[in-house]
Amino acid sequence: MGRKELGLLGLIVLIAAVTSALNPQFLSAVNLMNMANLIGLFGIFSIGQGLVIITGGIDLAVGSMLALLGVVFLNLVANQEVAWPIAMLVVLAGGLAMGLAHGLLVARLGLQPFVVTLCGLLIYRGAARYYTGDSTISLGFAEGVDTITWLAAGRTLGIPHSFIALLLVALVMGVVLHRSVFGRYLYAVGRNEEATRYAGINTGAVVAGAYVLAGLLAGISTILLVFYTSSVSPSSFGNFYELYAIAAAVLGGCSLRGGEGTVPGILLGTVLLQVLQNLVNILGIPSSLNFAVMGGVILLGVLADRQLAQRRAASVRVPAGTAAAAAPSASRP
Repeated sequence: MGRKELGLLGLIVLIAAVTSALNPQFLSAVNLMNMANLIGLFGIFSIGQGLVIITGGIDLAVGSMLALLGVVFLNLVANQEVAWPIAMLVVLAGGLAMGLAHGLLVARLGLQPFVVTLCGLLIYRGAARYYTGDSTISLGFAEGVDTITWLAAGRTLGIPHSFIALLLVALVMGVVLHRSVFGRYLYAVGRNEEATRYAGINTGAVVAGAYVLAGLLAGISTILLVFYTSSVSPSSFGNFYELYAIAAAVLGGCSLRGGEGTVPGILLGTVLLQVLQNLVNILGIPSSLNFAVMGGVILLGVLADRQLAQRRAASVRVPAGTAAAAAPSASRP
């Protein structure tokens, strides 16, 4: 772990200690496992958001992708149109296709990620509402889904499977980001895309790859979330989840300028957000303030990132007097 991650971990421990002092129920096994479940549900697509942000992009369409994929998946499973493994493959393929579309529009056509994914947010949400006639789809009493229900929403030794899935995804994405050539290219594109292109790297393929991975992780999250809620309302399912993902990534050390961020940091950012939301609930603060808390957290994260960037820039500057004094001596024989 780097300095950022250790600082974030210390902040989580501090907030948890204060919260448990105010209400000992915070440390109860039931509450901790519920938090672990939510961390798993939200952490997977937050990692996908982090990959996109590292390239200097942004994905505003995550919540609407979850809604569209969710109604399609639930319709296939509830109406038993296909076996659940096929339905899972359809959802994962749909996430990959959406991510690829975003990546190609950004990388090939040179469109702004904000504009592309904002359009995706509107298109996917509208498509989800049209697909269901703007009505809620429920799992109901669908048969033959006991296995997938246990895999997505069950527990092993008391640990939610969503949390286990997050750890597995984090392990794989950690290797991709921190131990692979593709991961190094992601950082390089985020820091200076033009210089990376001049170095002979196919920056378009790298950027598109980040969006494709984000789409795949959104598909995995959809399956877990559908069995957590047991129903999908196309008008509200996944609302503001893109903001949650951005907040988790920014808190975890991902710079919105690109070129910075780690998988452990994103995980810790997700944990911090859940601890804060749990704090709001335990202290009896109105849940309507959750979004205000999230907005304040994003703002603080951006301000902290700006301060760190300014300090780094100041530390690498060479004082003018030093350069002037060194110049004559360099010309001496």
